[in-house]
Amino acid sequence: MYSLKWMYVFLFIYSGCLDIFPQTSLTNEEFRVLENKAFREGEKLTFDVDYGFVTAGIAVMEVPRIKRISGRNAYHVTFEVNTVPSFDVFYKVRDRYETYIDIEGLFPWRFEQHIREGGYTRDFSAFFDQRKGKAKTSEGEYEIPLYVNDIVSAFYFARTLDYSKMKVNDLVNLQNFYKNKVYNLDVRYLGKETIEVPAGKFECIVVEPLVQEGGLFKHEGTIVVWLTDDELKMPVKVRTKVVIGYVEAKLTNYEGLAGKLSAKR
Repeated sequence: MYSLKWMYVFLFIYSGCLDIFPQTSLTNEEFRVLENKAFREGEKLTFDVDYGFVTAGIAVMEVPRIKRISGRNAYHVTFEVNTVPSFDVFYKVRDRYETYIDIEGLFPWRFEQHIREGGYTRDFSAFFDQRKGKAKTSEGEYEIPLYVNDIVSAFYFARTLDYSKMKVNDLVNLQNFYKNKVYNLDVRYLGKETIEVPAGKFECIVVEPLVQEGGLFKHEGTIVVWLTDDELKMPVKVRTKVVIGYVEAKLTNYEGLAGKLSAKR
């Protein structure tokens, strides 16, 4: 499925199920507080999704507002993928993902997924009771570790990490809940590179999510993500191997950034 593949590429969906987690019971005062200089309310990033010389779709990642959820302020984050009209005749996609990320602790409270791909549809939602260690979904209730991510919040959390002291092949470990399981992910740091996309020329750090069979998708090849080498860690380009060749998402426009884009040249 076309855009599910791109959700996978962008948001580091991963495998390796963990079955047992300790219960938690936290108050507002006991949650972690993390610094975030990478994104803020009002950020909007737009990408062309290209296959060869053809633009097959448009992807938009946005933080349109702050909302109150479970007694906490949260970033309302949306991710949409739509095929362009000329590609609709081959395979029409209209997908939307949403998450609510705690502003202070950078963990999710709610996740929604609405998939419309060709004749396939799927609607899924989950409320993460981070206080009690439970994920209450449209399909059941499951135990989760504290601060577990969904597929969208995991990507935004990864943008807040400090890669400056990492060496090539160093790994970052994250956890993600989807459907009824928690998955592990190793993200490998590959170094730095300067690249050019429609939105401009950027100095980037390069990372590779190491995906194992058993997650949302069977891995077909390497996935490489370019993030700006500054505090924003804005995604600039994503490349993934498909059956024949590569698919690339390239940044075309950005607005509402959290700070100075010092990596642009």
